[in-house]
Amino acid sequence: MFRKLFCLTVLLIPVSALAQVASATRGGGLSLSAGAEYSNFQPDWGPNRMGGITVFGDLDRIFLHKLGIEGEARWLHFNEWHDESEAHYLVGPRYRLLRYHGLSFYGKFLLGGGFITYPDNFGSGSYFAYVPGGTGEYRLTRRWSARVDYEYQFWPSAPGLAFTFPRPSHGLTPNGFSGGVSYRIF
Repeated sequence: MFRKLFCLTVLLIPVSALAQVASATRGGGLSLSAGAEYSNFQPDWGPNRMGGITVFGDLDRIFLHKLGIEGEARWLHFNEWHDESEAHYLVGPRYRLLRYHGLSFYGKFLLGGGFITYPDNFGSGSYFAYVPGGTGEYRLTRRWSARVDYEYQFWPSAPGLAFTFPRPSHGLTPNGFSGGVSYRIF
């Protein structure tokens, strides 16, 4: 009796090892998305809002299921006021705060550099920036999503003592919205 039970168990182990619930065959690993946005920012230097293009990448589910990393590059060269322009290169963590059906909301905190060309050939500068922000994504298909983004940037050492002397420099706070699409690579 014991021998028959042992043989039956040995024969059924390969069958049970291949059995799997359907939902466990999808997801669970890293997720990489890339996309582009149109950005509209108040540069905090001059009277106008500037527009430009942003490219970004999101790597999600790194350590925890809701934690990821976002990197972005933004070039604000539309609607320049007296040849003013900005560029931002940022990277940092993002955390999914809420997901409801195809809609997800993320909080993020990015670090990097902000580069500005001041109006009327007043000069240019590159500054450290830290950026809290939020993102809303709506999944259109399995791979495509529409998204909107808001950032409030802090450039603590801008515009620099060279531009404000003898007064102290209190920094710049460019902020703005972006909207675009992302494509999930895997």
